Amino acid sequence: MADVEASVRDLVERDRDCTERALAQMDLRRRINLLIAEWKAAGGSDVLPDVRNRVRLRPVKTAGNPARAPERR
Repeated sequence: MADVEASVRDLVERDRDCTERALAQMDLRRRINLLIAEWKAAGGSDVLPDVRNRVRLRPVKTAGNPARAPERR
């Protein structure tokens, strides 16, 4: 879905027709909402992961960037 969103954003920025990609993006969002509704109807009650939580919990990659490498004691 991120690829579709990026392509829509790119087309809009270049003032191009993004109708087809935007419709595909809306279809993906509808499918996700349907899957969530089915999951809840089947008894799913856990809190679903949030993008903000994924970004915060993702480990920092330091390989290839010595400036971000943790200090050794």
